[in-house]
Amino acid sequence: MPNSILTIDMITRELMLRLENNLTFTKYVNRNYNDHFAMTGAKIGDVVTIRLPPFFVGRTGRVINIEPLTEQSIALTLDTQYGVDLDFTSKDMLLSIDDFGERLLQPAAANIANKIDRDGLALYNQIFSAAGTPGSSMTFLQYLNSGALLDEQSVPRDGLRSMVIGPRQQANIVDVLKGLFHSSTEIEEQYKQGTMGLTGGYKWSMDQNIANHTVGALGGTPLVNGASQTGASLITDGWTASVTNILLKGDIFTVTGVNSVNPMSKGDNGQLQQFVVTANQSSSAGGAVTIPISPSITTSGAYQTVTASPADNAALTILGTAATVYNQGMAFHRDAFVLGTADLPLPMGTHQASRISDDQLGISVRMIWDYDVTNDLFVARTDVLYGWVVARPQMACRIVGN
Repeated sequence: MPNSILTIDMITRELMLRLENNLTFTKYVNRNYNDHFAMTGAKIGDVVTIRLPPFFVGRTGRVINIEPLTEQSIALTLDTQYGVDLDFTSKDMLLSIDDFGERLLQPAAANIANKIDRDGLALYNQIFSAAGTPGSSMTFLQYLNSGALLDEQSVPRDGLRSMVIGPRQQANIVDVLKGLFHSSTEIEEQYKQGTMGLTGGYKWSMDQNIANHTVGALGGTPLVNGASQTGASLITDGWTASVTNILLKGDIFTVTGVNSVNPMSKGDNGQLQQFVVTANQSSSAGGAVTIPISPSITTSGAYQTVTASPADNAALTILGTAATVYNQGMAFHRDAFVLGTADLPLPMGTHQASRISDDQLGISVRMIWDYDVTNDLFVARTDVLYGWVVARPQMACRIVGN
């Protein structure tokens, strides 16, 4: 039975529900709205500080060794206000909420959800680990290797790992696994829906918003220039001289002789540490490039990342082919990424305004109506104020194959 008349609160709540249903990547990240982002009257540019858990070296033996507590934190900036604007008539307000939602709110919610997902997946270029061979079809073993990379970074196996890949990546892996044994539930997902469900330690989803990465121009034979380097940059030479964007933000490379360590035990993982370039770089007239990198080269202490600093003239190996575009799927734990949304102010002097904030969904949505008396139209705007941050890059791994 249709409602006598729809109210702005009913419509805003329905928009919130449809927005949640349309999110893909964002469903699986940390959206801790209630703890961090419940600020009334927020605006673009507001910053929230998120504390990260500390690491320790530990002690062997009975003699106490008190370690200085070095707390780390990151800033999340609420930098995006996005919405969809629409109009509807008095007659539309006599529809049932389901009919109104299907006609008007569903397209709006899908648009907002795609934008939020797309912005989150664009953070791939801050993730330093990658699994697969760029440009080649992924095998199931390579997907499992992404889990091994997370294991080597002490990422918990607590049911909060997810795999979000693109349409072609999903089609390829479903085809690869179609003849292998799975539970009846997963077989049904693969054959009826063309999706993976829960497989290989991940909750799998497809998102058409996964990013593509273009590798830098590259060129030359890049080598480390100077031994015993540590920190968030690496001095190199041997590149082709005077090349603009010889490296692009998001390029991944390894250095001969520099292995990753387990962040808890500090033990050698037996694998070369992958580094990501954090800003575009061009080569000098002499073929030198100082590369800003993540993670930092740290050879000891609670935040050790590598077994040793690189030797002078150690070779760099760049992942992928110069100037080539590759898919960037994502394997990750929930706490790798944080989405923050905040309560936008409800203005005075408008026809109606409503705001729905849900601490379980981790999202706040505002809707404002004005009335066009000439045309008997309600003009509505919807807004979500949000920001993304990579909280723990070691808890994610890029999927670079097809």
